[in-house]
Amino acid sequence: MDFATFFAQYGLFLILAVLLVFMILNTRKRTAKMKQEQEQKQRDTVPGARVLLQGGLYGTIVEFDSEDLDKPARVEIAPGTVIDVHSQAILRIVDTSAVADEPAPLDDQPVVDEPRVESAEETRARLERDDDQK
Repeated sequence: MDFATFFAQYGLFLILAVLLVFMILNTRKRTAKMKQEQEQKQRDTVPGARVLLQGGLYGTIVEFDSEDLDKPARVEIAPGTVIDVHSQAILRIVDTSAVADEPAPLDDQPVVDEPRVESAEETRARLERDDDQK
């Protein structure tokens, strides 16, 4: 049996076998990489770490139990505002330099005069003045 005859009879099976082996090895490699990234995320998720949550919110870890992942993580999303989230809601740990410029704290923002709301009596008096001027 020569090579051409052998390949014609068994070539398709050989190609399928090679593809199957490739898929198995590639899946194992991807699974190992994902596991390593997940373990790294758990090691880096410590109080004080800046995180990005699944909903797109940035926050700072206040409390996180890496042993009991069913226990909610406590994340501070604004000064004094702490929320409980599932540990899987933490998408990734972010570098403080990677976070977009945050707005200045309220103390540093310029004060904007709010429009004054006039009372019913003042409105009535204003309307009477306007009628008198006409």
